Amino acid sequence: MSRVSVRMVAMMLTVLAGTLACRAGSGVAVPAPVVDQAKATAKAKETAVVAGGCFWGIQAVFQHVKGVHNATSGYSGGTVKNPDYEAVSSGETGHAESVKIVYDPSQVTYGELLRVFFSVALDPTEVNRQGPDSGTQYRSVIFYSNDEQKHIAEAYIAQLEQAKVFPRKIATQVVPLQAFYEAEDYHQNYATIHPNDPYIVYNDAPKVANLRREFPELYSK
Repeated sequence: MSRVSVRMVAMMLTVLAGTLACRAGSGVAVPAPVVDQAKATAKAKETAVVAGGCFWGIQAVFQHVKGVHNATSGYSGGTVKNPDYEAVSSGETGHAESVKIVYDPSQVTYGELLRVFFSVALDPTEVNRQGPDSGTQYRSVIFYSNDEQKHIAEAYIAQLEQAKVFPRKIATQVVPLQAFYEAEDYHQNYATIHPNDPYIVYNDAPKVANLRREFPELYSK
């Protein structure tokens, strides 16, 4: 079955079940991280890699965050080198659909990116699924590149858990980034190129709308 067919079937099942786009936190405000990097005093480029369901939506969200130079869909967390979509979709590569975010730390901090991630990009309490998509390739992960990112991510999850922001335990993993493999061209900028795709309309466009509503100071057209 083609990717579009799989997405359409999943979307229809989701609608039939009465489930629409993921709204992380069930409307509960996600606080800013207490532990974060200081904003840089000069322009620079740093990288963050996260995963949480279909990469179309994650990419779309971060493409609209001020200070983000670009967001790229890809695969991380597995053992297979240079995987393709079909292999990752089998669930046998260990990879998760991921997004690499290149950002300017003088405009947005790593912690602010994680706040967006937990607030509007996904439901961090879901285990091996997001919305209509299920399987280990859709698990929630923060892939850290250095000790500072690891410390910020772990401290933030602990902060959110202690504050009981979410009704269930956060399932997001925090693991070292071993490699990031860029996904096929047809996956890049999918939400922008196909705004009328039913999957995008029901699952991903609302995430971008939530970003604009909840973080107007971080939203970029």
